[in-house]
Amino acid sequence: MTDFGFVLLYVDNPPASASFYETLLGKPPIETSPTFAMLPLRDGVMLGLWSRHTVEPRASVAGANGEIAFMVKDASEVRATYTSWRDQGISITQPPTEMDFGHTFVGLDPDGHRLRVFAPAAQS
Repeated sequence: MTDFGFVLLYVDNPPASASFYETLLGKPPIETSPTFAMLPLRDGVMLGLWSRHTVEPRASVAGANGEIAFMVKDASEVRATYTSWRDQGISITQPPTEMDFGHTFVGLDPDGHRLRVFAPAAQS
């Protein structure tokens, strides 16, 4: 089995998106060019930001159609992250909400990709 190691988002402006994610994640990009940027996530997994204008083969769908999820330990950390992101001016599309899978909120990156922060519901 091949190991998972990369999340790739098609973006309008890779350097601008890299700057956004550097602030969001607190980690600088390890590679940046006009058409591509890469940042470390955790456990060797990378976040790639590839220009939607130069990706080959061409992407058939314009715009965002997925999300990146960040798991935190509890609802109080969800709310604290929400406050921090809101104060940074990140667009929020769902405020902190209790759902069947846990406590969550959703923000958007500059290209409209959904960024979900959640704390899983307690298992019985």
